[in-house]
Amino acid sequence: MAQTGQMDDVRAQGNPAPLIRSIGWVMLAVLAAYLINNALVVGFGFPYAMTLFSDGGSMAGVTFGIYMIAIVGGIIFAISSSGTALRTDATRIHNFNIYIIRACFWVVFLVGIVDATIAILRVEGLLAYFVSDDLIKSLKLSRFVGVKIHLPLIAAGFIVAYFTRTLGFLWLALLIVAAELTIVISRFVFSYEQALMGDLVRYWYAALFLFASAFTLFEDGHVRVDVLYAGFKDRTRGFVNAIGTLALGCTTAWVILWIGFNGKQSIINAPVMNFEITQQGSTGMFVKYQMAAFLGIFAATMLIQFVAFFFEAVADYRGEPGKRETAEVAH
Repeated sequence: MAQTGQMDDVRAQGNPAPLIRSIGWVMLAVLAAYLINNALVVGFGFPYAMTLFSDGGSMAGVTFGIYMIAIVGGIIFAISSSGTALRTDATRIHNFNIYIIRACFWVVFLVGIVDATIAILRVEGLLAYFVSDDLIKSLKLSRFVGVKIHLPLIAAGFIVAYFTRTLGFLWLALLIVAAELTIVISRFVFSYEQALMGDLVRYWYAALFLFASAFTLFEDGHVRVDVLYAGFKDRTRGFVNAIGTLALGCTTAWVILWIGFNGKQSIINAPVMNFEITQQGSTGMFVKYQMAAFLGIFAATMLIQFVAFFFEAVADYRGEPGKRETAEVAH
């Protein structure tokens, strides 16, 4: 699938909108600050930013300062580039988001293939033909596999994504079908099944569902149930979309991020930090911790896309040129 995010026909004309652009860019900057602070707090033991006003000490000043830099930086950027049209901003933000999504698809493809291969060799006792006894013991530890194998594959996924232009939705869907078909044939024809086979299907399906959501928002392809919206004019739709994006879309994404990354024992941080695996242990794949991280990736990419959608909606309300034609499926 060719990347549709490259919209060469988007026109740059548009009246200045410093307040609207400040809202969007500050939100993106705060998102980056939030993720950086989460890494500092969970991975390096930094205190939370708000403890600066209690007993956090000077280290809390670092985390608090990151937020201040993000807010001030977002406002300065929006004001200093006030001549940039809202649709141009939306296109740039969308293209960056597409890169993240494309990289994540390459990551789950590479990790899925490699981890499933290691798992089948581990379960069938075939690792001894390829690696030493010490490495066999290490390959039974999720932390070793996560750090030594998964992390390099994750880095490779982001590198490959930089040089490709396909999102991989169709290929990933095909891989899911192929993996499920393999389970059916092996179970009912050869009476053979391993836990890792179901793990692979769930791993890829979770990625397909969660990572594709932001792109579906861009294409306006989510199922829409409405009574009035379909009959609105472009200006009214723009107003409704802008208000709805801030009041419902962005707030939902922030709630997911807040709950998911709120402390070391949160539903995302805890599995990732512990390289959590399924109850099947070494008979399955070591990717459960990544599936927890998928929720954070979903919320972050949706928030980024919501900001782009917000800019587009305001541009529609203002009647600016360059409006995109989308699916707008109504039911």
